[in-house]
Amino acid sequence: MRAIIESEPFILAITVLSFWIGLVINKKWNRPITSPILIAVVILIPILLLLNIDYETYEQNTHLITFLLGPTVVALGYNMHKQFDAIKANLIPILLTVFVGSLVGVLSVMGICLIFKAPIEVMVSMEPKSVTMPIALGISARSGGILSLTAVSVATCGIFGSVIGPWLLDKLKIKSHVAKGLAMGAAAHGVGTGRAMQMGRIEGAVAGMAIGLMGVFTAVIIPVIEAVTQS
Repeated sequence: MRAIIESEPFILAITVLSFWIGLVINKKWNRPITSPILIAVVILIPILLLLNIDYETYEQNTHLITFLLGPTVVALGYNMHKQFDAIKANLIPILLTVFVGSLVGVLSVMGICLIFKAPIEVMVSMEPKSVTMPIALGISARSGGILSLTAVSVATCGIFGSVIGPWLLDKLKIKSHVAKGLAMGAAAHGVGTGRAMQMGRIEGAVAGMAIGLMGVFTAVIIPVIEAVTQS
């Protein structure tokens, strides 16, 4: 029985089923709080705790989903191509904004961890929180981070950003389609981009570009900061 519970088909099934339930609820009550991913997490965590499935086992048996995240991010390039003119007209602001966002994202984590005197392993695990999962895990592994903590940080950041982001942008009276897309993609990576695509085509395209740029900038910034702080 234990072998069945910890098998890849079973774990994939409960994961996909949880997300499907989230989609059904979101379709019926389209509210920020009914994000399919948020609902899936709320359903999955009690199930995993009840069945005593640890993170390592879950991660190993959902590697297919993790693998598919890479091609999914690449597929966003099609939407970027469709909105090429809007992106080209704002290329310099986009590059500068994402670079600053990446730098602030890393430095803010370092600052908070230093204030609370968190172990170095915790800090390096959370530094790539605003980067899409496959890239974040690679950065964390290179820095000696705790991959399970990185995964939780990335997921939490994405879910929180996708839920709060549109509401906050509305309260701040941000009207620019490009600015909205940048904010969602840079702060909440893949989950935020999915929400940005619901906001509009330009928002979705710019958010998709922001994901890639955040990954590149963060992968460069973190080693540079580590080299400077260790010298």
